[in-house]
Amino acid sequence: MLDLIFREYDIRGLYPSELNEKSVKAIGYALGLEMKSRGCKKVSVGYDARYSANELFNYLISGLNKANMQVFNIGLAPTPTGYFSLFFDDIFDANIMITGSHNPKEYNGFKITINKESFFGADLKKLSLKVQEYLELEINDDLRYENYDIKSLYIDFLVKHFSHLKDYKEKIIIDCANGATGVIIKPLVEKLNLNAQILFENPDGNFPNHAPDPTELENLHALQVALKENENAKMGFAFDGDGDRLVVVSKDYVFKGDELCYLFAKNIKNPRVLGEVKCSKNLFDEVAKFGFIMMGKTGHSNIKKMMKEQNIDIAAELSGHIFFKDRYFGYDDGVYAFLRTLELLVNGFDIEKLVKELPKLYASEEIKLKVSEENKFQIIEKFKEKVKANAFENVLDCNEIDGVRITFKEGWALLRASNTSPYLIMRAEATSAEFKDFLEARVKELFEEIIKELA
Repeated sequence: MLDLIFREYDIRGLYPSELNEKSVKAIGYALGLEMKSRGCKKVSVGYDARYSANELFNYLISGLNKANMQVFNIGLAPTPTGYFSLFFDDIFDANIMITGSHNPKEYNGFKITINKESFFGADLKKLSLKVQEYLELEINDDLRYENYDIKSLYIDFLVKHFSHLKDYKEKIIIDCANGATGVIIKPLVEKLNLNAQILFENPDGNFPNHAPDPTELENLHALQVALKENENAKMGFAFDGDGDRLVVVSKDYVFKGDELCYLFAKNIKNPRVLGEVKCSKNLFDEVAKFGFIMMGKTGHSNIKKMMKEQNIDIAAELSGHIFFKDRYFGYDDGVYAFLRTLELLVNGFDIEKLVKELPKLYASEEIKLKVSEENKFQIIEKFKEKVKANAFENVLDCNEIDGVRITFKEGWALLRASNTSPYLIMRAEATSAEFKDFLEARVKELFEEIIKELA
């Protein structure tokens, strides 16, 4: 069962049943040897607010030390500060962030970057075989590390590059969700002298106020209430548990990641843009009028790889991962995206008006269909077969880059396997509510047929 924690673009599992002393020491050792084989010597390691973080940090670095990597502790920090530690200067060759991202508090995991590139996909699968080999190896506690203050360097970098936002007087409200961004947002807000109210600033791995996933509407409730209670508040910003995602909220509207991407692209000259398979037709149609845009797979590792290959300026996921190569380093950073959003407001963009002027489309939220880890990809293959056997009429295109995105004249429907959880993700969008509802119902009907066939 251990191989199930090795996902498409990170390692993610339950503590302590899957991530424990034996498995994490073996992961640290296997990763250390892999890093050495790629010419790495120094690795920065950080962690989010989860209650398992310190224990997993100790196990992980014991394995890394056994592999003779030099370990630097960057402490409790958002995931993007780990990426920043590799791109800002040449001190480190690799980074591991211990994080469960937006998942429930029992989860934790590892996001791995080696030589500025995500370590994912086939490489992670190969690593899982090595970890299996090392599970019975005796790896003693070895807690040697040096502390490294990446947070101050990161904050100073942002303050310098966004000095034009200093003293912005409009009231904003920021929800840190008791996640890792709290350690960055307060000093950043103070140095830029922003008029900001910060909610749930203190990191707390029990997430006492709400779950650290801002794409679920119930987790935005406190932010929306605060916006409505404060008539002078201009905009609200919500981060996930490890700070690589941003959701922007006005008094009346929740902006999706693809809508933010469209707005950012409008502020870049001749932009080259990448959207993932869940993104709205509007993103692809509208950006094509003033720039280049293409569709790619979901997942931060997939996106970073394609950005490099296609020389992309900005990429986005529906869920709020925004990747800026324009004026930045090309990884997903919620705090950086927050500052770029403020920049739009300072430059006079009425972002809500701009989004509401887009062609009217009716879209579902991301609908999660619970399945087992073992059969989720098999279900997708069966679904592809049914689509190709004319389960839908009048199909214009069937895109299989990541699951199945079926396009019709009046809209599209998507079914894909989540790479982080035991779910299939379904989404539909159409020019009418009726056709959107029809697509949703038909995809669910085919899904249920397949479940019965596999039973």
